[in-house]
Amino acid sequence: MTSEAGPGTGPAATHRLARLVRQAQAQARVPALAVALHRADRPLWTCEVGGTGNDTPLGPQTRFRIGSVTKTFTSVLVMQCRDDGLLDLDDPLSRHLDLPAHGELTVRRLLSHTAGLQREPYGDVWDTLRAPQVDELIADLARVERVLPTGRRYHYSNLGMALLGRLVGVLRGGTWAEALTARVLTPLGLVATSVDPGPQAATGFLVDAYSDEAHPEPPTDFGAVGPAAQLWSTATDMARWAAFLADPVALDPAGAVLAPATLDEMRWPVTTTDETAWRAGFGLGLILVPYPDRVVHVGHDGAMPGFLAGVYGRRGGDGTAGAMGCAVLASSGTAAEALELPHRLLAAAAEHDPADVVPWQPGPGAPGPLRGLLGRWWGEGFEYVFSWHDGALRARGADDPAGRPPAVFAPMPHSPDVFRTVSGREVGELLRLTRDADGAVVGMHWATYRFTRHQETFDRYDFRG
Repeated sequence: MTSEAGPGTGPAATHRLARLVRQAQAQARVPALAVALHRADRPLWTCEVGGTGNDTPLGPQTRFRIGSVTKTFTSVLVMQCRDDGLLDLDDPLSRHLDLPAHGELTVRRLLSHTAGLQREPYGDVWDTLRAPQVDELIADLARVERVLPTGRRYHYSNLGMALLGRLVGVLRGGTWAEALTARVLTPLGLVATSVDPGPQAATGFLVDAYSDEAHPEPPTDFGAVGPAAQLWSTATDMARWAAFLADPVALDPAGAVLAPATLDEMRWPVTTTDETAWRAGFGLGLILVPYPDRVVHVGHDGAMPGFLAGVYGRRGGDGTAGAMGCAVLASSGTAAEALELPHRLLAAAAEHDPADVVPWQPGPGAPGPLRGLLGRWWGEGFEYVFSWHDGALRARGADDPAGRPPAVFAPMPHSPDVFRTVSGREVGELLRLTRDADGAVVGMHWATYRFTRHQETFDRYDFRG
């Protein structure tokens, strides 16, 4: 069975996307594949191929296990606690939890999978499919290994994320699931996302490698490890979640769930997952996949017995729409192709149905005291262009490629000739203006480096011919 919903994009682009989905379902042999593409400038587009494996029909409301995509929700909950003053990212766990071991590990290290903690809870969870409850998880920490020195490198840990979920519950005075529903799912309208499969869930399968037989996988409840992998959801909900991770202002303009600056912080790469092939990085709970032309896909993959999920939002690049997110949910634990499909769909949508070009319109010029500093300046032997756009002072290298973002400055309160760099090159550093007796800007210092109207050596020799 194949179905599509919502015009989503133009007919040709829609056909192209649907064909990619059908090809992936057929080639990867997925019993049920559900896809959704969210973008601010088009209606939601969905596509489902296959069958649920039970007596419920496959459609946009079918739920799938999303596995480790759950970690992105737990990470947002942790950052909410930080923003609310309940913790600091560099706090050791022992500041908030009574633990028999590993209490010195910090929140930041656990979020970025650089704590060195072993991957799974103590025991053979994947043999027994019996996850520990909270008391057992905590008690068994005394038998858990630190397999790498803290901060040495990336090492993925479901156990670490489970501890962060416990931390959220303690700080919020309830359970992780209660905090998740009240503080993320309800505010963002993710009504089909829950810790339980509900009545419209697909059956998960292991597809035989050498025949067409699909073996149902047993249902599992991950108990205290739930904050790492427990959630079920629909492709529609997850595409919306991906769009939030990429463009929170579009989905949460008031910042009720998380401030946009906090999402910026989460998306900053902390480590790479492979030191020789930098194809993916990890921020604070988020996977970052870089592409040419300053495009980044941000989100997470998920895998549980019988299910795979890929949930990513797209940022940057020509043609990328606002709030652009894609979710691919598969009822097979062996269909690795499904994990690449959201990236292919996002790229295809941006290429073949790009965002509309916003016309330029005239706007106000720079304030009078700043007009004299606009134009070309030299610093460290290189030429820069200072300009005024969208109500802010900006600077960029004269030879910068067109896609490189400029530095943007904000005035410092009570200091009209001092600015803070708020984004781009030298973010955080000060720009100080120097004026002559007539008030004209004759020099600047940016991050303490001198900027002049003409090239000069560091001992102030002007070598113009």
